[in-house]
Amino acid sequence: MNAPDSVQSEFTSQLIAIIHRRMSDDQFGVSELAEEMNMSRSNLLRKVKKSTGQSASQYIRQVRLERAMELLRAGDLNVSEVAFQVGFGSSSYFIRCFKEQFGYSPGEVHKIPELTETTDKRPSFRPVIVIGILGLLGLVLVYRFFFYEKKERFSIPQTKSIAVLPFINESSDSTNGYWVNGLMLSVLNNLQKLEDLKVVSRTSVEKFRESNKTIPEIAQELQVAYVLEGSGQKVGNRILLNVQLVDAANDRQIWSSQYDKELKGVFDLQKELSQRIAENIQVVIKPDEAERINQPLTENIEAYDHFLKAKMLMSLETKEGLLEAIPLLEQSIELDPSFASSYAYLAIAYYYLELYQSEKEHTAELGLMADKALLYDHQLPEALIAKAMYYLQTREFDEAKDYLEKAHEYHPGSTWIINMLSDFYTNYSPNTAKYLEYALKAVRLNPAGSDSTATSYIYLHLSNALIQSGFVDEALLNINLSLGYFPENPFSSYLKAYILLAKDRDFEATEDRMIFELDKDTTRLDIMQEVAKLYYMQGDFESAHRYYERFLKQRERRELTMFRHEQAKMAFTFKKLGYDDRAEELIVDFLDFAEKDQSIYKSLHLAMYHSYRVENDKAIEYIQKFSEEDNYNYWVVLFFDQDPLDAAIRDTPEFKRAFQTIKTKFWKQHLEIKERLKEEGLLLAS
Repeated sequence: MNAPDSVQSEFTSQLIAIIHRRMSDDQFGVSELAEEMNMSRSNLLRKVKKSTGQSASQYIRQVRLERAMELLRAGDLNVSEVAFQVGFGSSSYFIRCFKEQFGYSPGEVHKIPELTETTDKRPSFRPVIVIGILGLLGLVLVYRFFFYEKKERFSIPQTKSIAVLPFINESSDSTNGYWVNGLMLSVLNNLQKLEDLKVVSRTSVEKFRESNKTIPEIAQELQVAYVLEGSGQKVGNRILLNVQLVDAANDRQIWSSQYDKELKGVFDLQKELSQRIAENIQVVIKPDEAERINQPLTENIEAYDHFLKAKMLMSLETKEGLLEAIPLLEQSIELDPSFASSYAYLAIAYYYLELYQSEKEHTAELGLMADKALLYDHQLPEALIAKAMYYLQTREFDEAKDYLEKAHEYHPGSTWIINMLSDFYTNYSPNTAKYLEYALKAVRLNPAGSDSTATSYIYLHLSNALIQSGFVDEALLNINLSLGYFPENPFSSYLKAYILLAKDRDFEATEDRMIFELDKDTTRLDIMQEVAKLYYMQGDFESAHRYYERFLKQRERRELTMFRHEQAKMAFTFKKLGYDDRAEELIVDFLDFAEKDQSIYKSLHLAMYHSYRVENDKAIEYIQKFSEEDNYNYWVVLFFDQDPLDAAIRDTPEFKRAFQTIKTKFWKQHLEIKERLKEEGLLLAS
């Protein structure tokens, strides 16, 4: 660091000067350095890491130890005296740190010859090189100041937009981190309730938790005008917090504050933070928004503590995390029977615990907890989502839609809710136009950076929505973006294989791509089923049967219900190969699914059943009925007349007329969507 031919940046030079001035003060640490630098602690930590590659405390210790080396070389002081001169209160600790830094003890300094060599032995041309480097550095700095920095600032939007970065837990006890994280999330959630402010989602900012990037770099990547950062800790029954709001374009702090409050005042703190941020960005807060922000989650701090722990466990997205979270939420409710958020998250935990299970043991509890949450806070987004989840589980999709739409109304900035609506309109109540609408909303709300897993999934949704609406080239562009953000996305390569199939109609190439994906994870039931279907579509029933058999065995072993809508194909395959009993079992279960289906595809599924039974008139009747529907996806148009199930009726005039109607309606809607997307600049130039 202090080598003669190194050039220190202005920032690190300031750091060194301050540390040298306070060198003998053994109480001087990160907080004191931040105060001397007139910076928040969190901003100091970030900039020190950026400039030195070390934490602030590590850097302070390094400067102390390098000064110690200089004093030891001079030979005027002994080891203990040097230790106290450079701010170490303990000689033994100093010796240990010195040895870790240099590889030998302080007492060995004079025994190593190269350390006593004078600077006179350095080549005479070194100063010339240093001057040359300084001159070149000056030119680079001039360029960056007048050109490069202006380009960066220009790209930061001048809008009411903000990223709330993950708060840093300053406690040595990492288990207290959920309190600091809970504060960050509460502020973010409150800000997302404001229609006049664009707020980047939690998943997009999470990747900056350990980032070395500067505030302007983060803001440019997230396309926001303001950044909030903070650090704090829970100490006993108090919460300590430092926050600052930064105008990213100028890298200028426009508001900061330090808080030292009892835990029971945490809800007032959350409210105050949200209000002060909004004031400084000049955000308009509507009366109903203010009412939602001002409503505390609970007055019981112990109940809130259990709630925060449970949320942290649920964020792990594992079955084990859900099982640990449930009793914590139950304890939270015992402590505060009117805690709406705990009821909501308990319902959500039950839903995810049994999401793909064939036997649902907690449906009644899910509904009861959702109702309790709504009873105590009818506008709480999580309560509305919990109720929607109950209706998804009971397959009452119209009711589920109403609650999801209401959650979006109260929480318009939540990408979680938007992604749930996207999922709803592609999996539960298919509607390609609605799916595309919400997929585009998610992209607009979530401009995350190139290493963001969350962004990869958002572009995956958009690509899927585009291909379902017949936009093949645009879908391919966006799936490549998805893979660019997260190459290991387990669903993007899968979707890309089908987009390429839509483009080139090469089933064999698609088989190869899908088998390649299955080889990455042989437990993937979704891909296993798709490989089987590709063979089925080409009439290779032996190969299809091999994969269908594997799929069905694993599905049964795991007690899952997925892909019941594909069972007519499975039954047809088994019947072709003489497995009549197994085929009958599958087709009977498929009929049960089809009769209960509430989606636009109900008539199509019933047509498949009657085609299997060779009840051709009935099959055509249901196909004609399906042709009256709207907003079906591109795969229907693309492969409808290639399904082996329909071979017996494919050449009939009735089938051809119905299929022509289906295609005509699809492409008409496609053109309507295309014109709208062109107006919004969301399609490739043609």
